[in-house]
Amino acid sequence: MTAKRLTIGKVPIDVLTFSEALERIEGLVNARQGGFVFTPNVDHIVTVEDHPEFEAAYAKASLSLADGTPVVWSSRLLEHRLPEKISGSDLAGPLLELAGRKKWRVAFLGAGPGVAEKAAQIAHEKWKTDVVYTDAPMVKLDDAAQLDDIAHKLKQANADLVLMAFGAPKQELLIHRIADRVKPAVLLGIGASLDFIAGTVKRAPVVMQKAGLEWLFRLGQEPRRLWRRYLVNDPKYLLILAKTLGARGRDPR
Repeated sequence: MTAKRLTIGKVPIDVLTFSEALERIEGLVNARQGGFVFTPNVDHIVTVEDHPEFEAAYAKASLSLADGTPVVWSSRLLEHRLPEKISGSDLAGPLLELAGRKKWRVAFLGAGPGVAEKAAQIAHEKWKTDVVYTDAPMVKLDDAAQLDDIAHKLKQANADLVLMAFGAPKQELLIHRIADRVKPAVLLGIGASLDFIAGTVKRAPVVMQKAGLEWLFRLGQEPRRLWRRYLVNDPKYLLILAKTLGARGRDPR
């Protein structure tokens, strides 16, 4: 059954519960046809506005799952209400546990040097996950030879599930460019999740996540890297939401 979708700005988002999202990802892996999963948050929705390739990548995503309490809150004003937040970081553990039970072959790409390897060791110990390939390349999206090499190595690894941790929009653009070449692998953008699993970066307390303040916790950890995203770019989301609501009000349907 096709899930309902809502759109905020230029980003489509599937209306699914957490358990339904896991079932849909399992279905993608079992179908052996490839595909990819994105988890849009406020920053994604803002960035897509002025990034045609990012928009095109979202248009082709097999699943688009709401990452961020503010996005879930916003849906209360739209045609469909998102039942809950489903971030890449929320999905990573349950997905790796599922992969361990289903004997999927998993690949980790991204994060800092040694992080993917440490996360793979922890995933194997905790969930019996078979992580068959790890790498942390310094990806240059304009380097066609490097993208060919990444796709070739993933194909050789014969992974069922690939978790990409390069941050947005790089991980989504990389996924979009190589997804067809690494079928039947299913690819998922997971941001800082490998760091969270490895323990190299601390995630916000649950109370802050539920209050929609995870961004504030991350800003406190990495102010020099993140201040522009959270304090300059992301407030533009309110204008995008207002335009979305205005367009909805003018829709004669």
